Amino acid sequence: MSLPAHEVTTAHLGAAYPFMSSPSLGPNGVYIGQDLLGGAFSYDPFDLYERGILTNANMIVLGQIGRGKSSFVKSYLWRQSVFGRQSWIVDPKGEYGALARAWGVEPIKLRPGGSICLNPLEHFASQAASQAATQSASQAATQSASQGVGGNQGEHERRCVELLVGLSSSCLGRTLLPTEHAAAELAVRSLVASGRGSLTLVDVVGALLNPSTDSAEQINTDAESLTLMGRDLALELRRLVEGDLRGMFDGPTSPGIELNSPFVVLDLSSVYRSAALGALMTCATAWLSASLKVEDGVKRFIVIDEAWAILNNLGVARWLQSSWKLSRSMGVSNLAVLHRLSDLKSVGQSGSEQSYLASGLLSDSETRVVYSQPKSEIQECGDLIGLSSTEAQLLPTLRRGVALWKVGSRSFLVDHRLGRHEHELVDTDSRMR
Repeated sequence: MSLPAHEVTTAHLGAAYPFMSSPSLGPNGVYIGQDLLGGAFSYDPFDLYERGILTNANMIVLGQIGRGKSSFVKSYLWRQSVFGRQSWIVDPKGEYGALARAWGVEPIKLRPGGSICLNPLEHFASQAASQAATQSASQAATQSASQGVGGNQGEHERRCVELLVGLSSSCLGRTLLPTEHAAAELAVRSLVASGRGSLTLVDVVGALLNPSTDSAEQINTDAESLTLMGRDLALELRRLVEGDLRGMFDGPTSPGIELNSPFVVLDLSSVYRSAALGALMTCATAWLSASLKVEDGVKRFIVIDEAWAILNNLGVARWLQSSWKLSRSMGVSNLAVLHRLSDLKSVGQSGSEQSYLASGLLSDSETRVVYSQPKSEIQECGDLIGLSSTEAQLLPTLRRGVALWKVGSRSFLVDHRLGRHEHELVDTDSRMR
């Protein structure tokens, strides 16, 4: 004789079966907090990649102001540093200084006319020149004559051109014209072929304003016409070289910058209100990315706070997505911090390449940490992240410190916990109090 079915609420069912929960990600990694549907929650993207749970180590963190987003990012990086991981941070608001100083490291403060300069082109260009030097003179001449603008460039030269195009596009506030793109590419190629060890933006501006006859002949024109093709581009880049933003990214990298410390913080707070913030953050991110050394075996986090600022331009979005895709080969976990998912969608019209590239960062970031979002964002979150109806309903109700974690195909509700000595490191509310 079978017993009749028994109906209970989920609250009562949880009491009846208190030890039933989904399996965790495992104990490896740093402690994040409490899994509200299970036990302790730990996370490490490199461990999960090695175990085949993730196919990339990139992360996007979303959250309204005051919901605990910054506290999580800072404490997470702090805890990772205990295990020998490095964090390289582009800090547009100057909020990561306390974190760096706790390790005895001063932030690298960049400001117009300041004493510190970073060259975003030096590593790409010097590596490209090194590649060219290994070829015989006859091979180089043959390739130069046969390749043209769309030729089979070396990877480092291609990355250098890609960065310059993204930076120029950001400065101009529009996509480069085909003629401008060709002028930028020929300028880089001519400078690399000249054999100089390192290039600067000053060199690029000079090559755009005074192109060689050889460069012009590669596209069947004369030097005067090539000058006109790249003139607007050169004059806009000149602002970084001789204008109101000079002294930050226009010369050789200042000596004595230490990259072996647990935290490298590029503080751009002096230009946070500048209309050129996106271009300056692009320069800073490019310099960090180009400084990576795969052979040292160190796992690193490259953090871009206020990432919306460098997604407002198509050229930059292209460059950033390209950098995101290189994370596996470089042993890097990229971490972008945003307020809302609509920050990604607002960078271009719906269906545009710019919107597609920005949204593509989500596809290349298998870990998404979402703190409370306003109801107006829920539909966007559901579409872009793939939330279930229950998860979508939960987002506006999450209290401070609680986030929905989407790790690969799995979901967790995690209450972030701070240690006794971590509060001072993550505090961003002191001025309000």
